[in-house]
Amino acid sequence: MFKALLLSRNADKSTTATLTELEDSALPPGDVTVRVAWSTLNYKDALAVTGRGAIVKTWPMVAGIDLAGTVEASSHPDWQPGDAVVVNSWGLGETHWGGLAQKARVSADWLLKVPAPYSLRDTMAIGTAGYTAALCVQALLRHGITPDKGPVLVTGGSGGVGVVAVALLAGLGFEVHASSGRPALAEGLKALGAAEVIDRATLAAPGKPLQSEHWAGVVDTVGSHTLANACAATRWNGAVAACGLAGGADFPATVMPFILRGVTLYGINCVYVPNTQRAEAWALLARHLPPARLAGLVQEIGLSEAIAASADLLDGRLTANRVVVDVNR
Repeated sequence: MFKALLLSRNADKSTTATLTELEDSALPPGDVTVRVAWSTLNYKDALAVTGRGAIVKTWPMVAGIDLAGTVEASSHPDWQPGDAVVVNSWGLGETHWGGLAQKARVSADWLLKVPAPYSLRDTMAIGTAGYTAALCVQALLRHGITPDKGPVLVTGGSGGVGVVAVALLAGLGFEVHASSGRPALAEGLKALGAAEVIDRATLAAPGKPLQSEHWAGVVDTVGSHTLANACAATRWNGAVAACGLAGGADFPATVMPFILRGVTLYGINCVYVPNTQRAEAWALLARHLPPARLAGLVQEIGLSEAIAASADLLDGRLTANRVVVDVNR
């Protein structure tokens, strides 16, 4: 038996979230059974748990897009009982039972070894949000963006992706500018390495299609006018990595930054990235983001608190940038 946060769909298409006990035989097919120690509560998880977003594709569903734990049983030669592993995305909590449970059964191809110096809990302090931030930074680095090229903007700097992007870029030696709509968190962003914190309102309104060149690169989590303005103010041959739509799914821009300045827009999707690239992203994090740098931004809750915390997260009552879940309490 194991505890899990189980989501069920009602006849009226609403969602019921229940903390329940399940038999091991209920676990879905997979090569590896993981004894989960830690998970996370992300924005997507909260949408699924509350039923406020169309996240779940298969019912019933165990929520949670992240998990970290130890291998309990494996039919795959690459993984042995006792191995410390982390899994991000791959449809967890959407099409495959996720990490807000004490056990999970997954494909062996989804697992990554926990990289030193991180603990299981550290990997969840980073989670899919931080791994996505690393994918964005990788895109900028592959493009040739280096600290001498100029400052890098991180939009949505106070969010889960944003805080890790700020800290990682600062660790790599970049001058980081972060936009945020939460003034109370500005000092925290500066402590992570942001040289400048910009009011998000300055980017959220419609702007000129081509603006003064300012940033060598951008990590955008917001979309809409913010992404359009970021592209319009990116320097010659700069790059923008877009991974979110917190401000909207529209992109009210023109082709001018792309054809007159050679700006490149990279789309970042974290869900089905090959494990080789995931391992590189985690290695980048391990080299340049000590776990202690995120300690003050993490709130820890128990699995028994995850349902109530989901509504709190969506309604702005949680102040932490990252929420880690101890599934054993």
